[in-house]
Amino acid sequence: MNFGKLAPWNWFKKEENVKSDVIPTKRSHGVSEISTSFQNIETEFNNLLDSIKHNCREVLSKDLLFTNDWLKPALDIASNEKEYSVKIELPGIDKSKIVIEYVNSTLKIKGEKHQEKEEQNKDFYRIERSYGLFERILDLPEDCDADNISSEYKDGILSIKIPRKVLAHSETKKIEIKTIS
Repeated sequence: MNFGKLAPWNWFKKEENVKSDVIPTKRSHGVSEISTSFQNIETEFNNLLDSIKHNCREVLSKDLLFTNDWLKPALDIASNEKEYSVKIELPGIDKSKIVIEYVNSTLKIKGEKHQEKEEQNKDFYRIERSYGLFERILDLPEDCDADNISSEYKDGILSIKIPRKVLAHSETKKIEIKTIS
């Protein structure tokens, strides 16, 4: 039985993820007095606010807001018996600013989205578009044919085709158990 079909491949095991810290709370159980309960709630609330302030200072001091994870394009991964297909949304990014690299069973998609020139005499009320560097790292399955990976870019969608190759089936060989006398 091929267990690989039951459990999907982890495409993102080499991609760096920023883990958020757990906010500690102090709990007391079995308190019967109402005034003590309100004091505990106030204490927990103060601890929560202190933790949020600490985490905000830590994030701003490490410039985590400005890393390449801030602009992380969405992608879809699909497969059939012949190939894997990866589609990545990259609207507004020039094709010349996108780099695809294959290194040690890993596919790296990197690029940069430049901000347009600032317009003079214009007041901005809201800016939602993101600008800057991005990188997606995909750990490819064992049956990928790295020599024949192809890509195309159209209407802000980068499509990458990764052909599958037939892997040699490993033979099962029974080992005889000898008796020592």
